[in-house]
Amino acid sequence: MWTAKRMPEITSHASPSPSKPWSRRLKLEWLLAPLVLTIAILFWDALVRWQQYPAFILPAPAVVARKFLAVAADGSLWYHTQLTLLEIFAGMWLGLGSALVLGYFLAKSRKLERLLSPYLVASQAVPIIALAPLLVIWIQSPGLSKVLIVALTIFFAALINTIVGIRSVQPDLLALMHSLQATRWQILTKLEIPAAMPVLLGGLKIGVTLAVIGAVVAEFVGADRGLGYLINLARGIMDTPLLFVALATLVIIAVLLYAAVSLLEHKVLAWQRIQ
Repeated sequence: MWTAKRMPEITSHASPSPSKPWSRRLKLEWLLAPLVLTIAILFWDALVRWQQYPAFILPAPAVVARKFLAVAADGSLWYHTQLTLLEIFAGMWLGLGSALVLGYFLAKSRKLERLLSPYLVASQAVPIIALAPLLVIWIQSPGLSKVLIVALTIFFAALINTIVGIRSVQPDLLALMHSLQATRWQILTKLEIPAAMPVLLGGLKIGVTLAVIGAVVAEFVGADRGLGYLINLARGIMDTPLLFVALATLVIIAVLLYAAVSLLEHKVLAWQRIQ
């Protein structure tokens, strides 16, 4: 008599994810960055000792550290830093705000894009370092001219990311919103902005670093305060340790701004991460 053999039961067990937990990866990243920085400083110090460079050519890390403490103690470093930060944040607000508004309309209208894109692209052919002196001459307010230079530095990158982000919305979702008789405001806030947010935040990461560059360029052209002015001053009096202090401060500002945007991205786009 023929009997059907019973097939063995297949049981599936959820295997642990091979990827490290988020907390462990974050700890590894936080440990790796100081390690690389320490190695770079040690190499820098060894190079100065080996070649016996004078301080006005390449100061040792200890010399730069003493200079940093000196200008921090007398308040001059914070005075120049806060003025540069004010220009950066004001320029970012103006540049990003105008880029978001114009980018949205360009993304929604191909005709408007064809009309304005040649002029927008042509404006990028003029280096900001060449345009900055003209803005300083034309605009009587020194503070406003610097803010405008920062805004122009970040405007185009933010504009392109806005256009790409808005156009990345799936047509099926737009059709669904229209079928539900959603208003233009509802489509913008409930669909277009959330869908474009990854690209917009990517553009913001680029923008915050460009804003630091724009502020320094503006202060190079004509300023009696700010970190760009401090760099010009240090270069003029051959105070290379002071120049290193100003450069290091600019790097710290750029890194902190980038980290802040990355944290914002981590919070805003939490829904994208696969649990």
